[in-house]
Amino acid sequence: MITIHELRSKYIEFFKSKGHVEISGKSLIPENDPTVLFTTAGMHPLVPYLLGEPHPAGKRLTDYQKCIRTGDIEAVGDASHLTFFEMLGNWSLGDYFKKDALAWSYEFLTDPKYLGISVDKLSVTVFAGEEGIPRDEDSAAIWASLGIPKERIYYLPREDNWWGPAGETGPCGPDSEMFVDTGKAPHGPDCRPGCHCGKYFEVWNDVFMQYEKTAEGKYVPLAAPCVDTGMGIERTVAMLQGKKSVYDTEAFTGVLAAIGAACGKTYAADDEFGKSFRIVADHARTATFILGDPRAVTPSNVGAGYVLRRIIRRAVRHGRKLGIGPSGRSREESIDVSAAAGGGVEGTFLPAIAAAVVENYAAPYPELVQNRARIMEELAGEEAKFLETLQKGEHEFEKMLPNLLKNPQKIMSGRLAFKLYDTYGFPIELTEELATESGMTVNRTEFDEAYKKHQELSRAGSEQVFKGGLADHGEIATRYHTATHLLHKTLKTVLGEHVAQKGSNITAERLRFDFSHPAPMSPEELKRVEAMVNEQIARDLPVSMAMMKLDEAVASGAIALFGEKYEEHVKVYAIGDFSKEVCGGPHVERTGLLGRFRIQKEQSSSSGVRRIYAVLE
Repeated sequence: MITIHELRSKYIEFFKSKGHVEISGKSLIPENDPTVLFTTAGMHPLVPYLLGEPHPAGKRLTDYQKCIRTGDIEAVGDASHLTFFEMLGNWSLGDYFKKDALAWSYEFLTDPKYLGISVDKLSVTVFAGEEGIPRDEDSAAIWASLGIPKERIYYLPREDNWWGPAGETGPCGPDSEMFVDTGKAPHGPDCRPGCHCGKYFEVWNDVFMQYEKTAEGKYVPLAAPCVDTGMGIERTVAMLQGKKSVYDTEAFTGVLAAIGAACGKTYAADDEFGKSFRIVADHARTATFILGDPRAVTPSNVGAGYVLRRIIRRAVRHGRKLGIGPSGRSREESIDVSAAAGGGVEGTFLPAIAAAVVENYAAPYPELVQNRARIMEELAGEEAKFLETLQKGEHEFEKMLPNLLKNPQKIMSGRLAFKLYDTYGFPIELTEELATESGMTVNRTEFDEAYKKHQELSRAGSEQVFKGGLADHGEIATRYHTATHLLHKTLKTVLGEHVAQKGSNITAERLRFDFSHPAPMSPEELKRVEAMVNEQIARDLPVSMAMMKLDEAVASGAIALFGEKYEEHVKVYAIGDFSKEVCGGPHVERTGLLGRFRIQKEQSSSSGVRRIYAVLE
């Protein structure tokens, strides 16, 4: 029975045998794409290369990539939905195309040396054609030549068999998906691959990037078509092992056991506590990977930090449902994780769960071990803060209660329930629990209406904050990215060599740069930094790129973000005689193209990390 670690290894070794170079998976936090908060797919870090920029490792690549998607977070807890997951991928950057990609997919799926899936269980789908783009007869013919009967080759529309672009413009194209028949009875005569009844399990997706969508909405054939393929590790292993759920695999065995130890219960998928077990397991794993990332964000009220905070607090809330913490055990009885998890706050339980995640993923993701202390400290701190929030919310409910009980219908308005949520962060489920204990109900319809309006406003604000990015504002983003190199070197010169980049975010309006420094910068230091950057812009320095080995790059004086994963050969960008940095992002040809650099503000980002916002005018 294949394990997660074996699948990861088999996949990489298979594609290396086909001439692919294994590259390192990248950070969960995209460096130069403000349109998303997290890396959402295996191809995400490779977009510049899919658009034609040469990759240091060549034209055939393979890797495993950590990803996060939170769009369907409410579905987490069922058999398959996860917020954090791993993707296996292989890419052709203008090299091979459909024939080789599909043949290798077929070989890996069916060869007994690899997955050994019976051909009789395989069905495939191809693009049916739409908007003037012809249907994908090439892929259908290749599948037929490999031995897939025509009755198991399905032509499906755009919503099923088309990928991209990631933004409004960019590379895109038809895809071909592979499905395994699970043996379940079809839900009806129209059941086919892509149906959600559970009979067909999608195991792989080969995307053929043949087109670039322009700002005018046209699909222009790419000069060098690319292949992007993906396989989700957790779901594939669950299928291969014959498990009913991803939570039944070794990805979660140790994590569920740690949760059981914390709450004094044994995990059972179908009992009343099963869903809360799974939500805590998923969210604790996701939070561990975010906090253990080299570009880690910390819990906050904006952006990726807000998503992290929401995930942690949702885990705590479901921990309470399992009987962990104030609503179950007394604080004196609750687990002290300090010794077990290597730090933490007495009464918190998430660090112990995170310890199980770190242990399980230490080999493929050593950064979790390196950043273990930070993971434990942040989880314990955020959990403790949320418990204080819950106590405040309960106190406010108690203050409301006398007036609420005067209502003869014994119904708490959704408006008041939303006030507890919006003002104090008090979850609606806990408000309903308190109301029930007091012989009342909550007008949930009214609450849901207020919550929906809140989401719409938040979404609109998010779109304003995150509009732009490389896909939509290539020239602007390129200028800002080049400016971060000047800023990084200048901060090292003014503040000292201890300064190191901790993250960056670029929109069409500004750059944001996080860096290590123990104290706020003085007005004089900020003026010096601004003046020095503008001096380099005025010099109109040339920007050049050279390929070299990482150790040679460091020996030559290039700045490299240690903690990041690099390939054997890297791109080194030199800005005249001023700056030299290992980087894969876009750059202008000369600094004179940047415009005037102006710092808007400098503030704290997290403990020991400062943040600068700046614009180019």
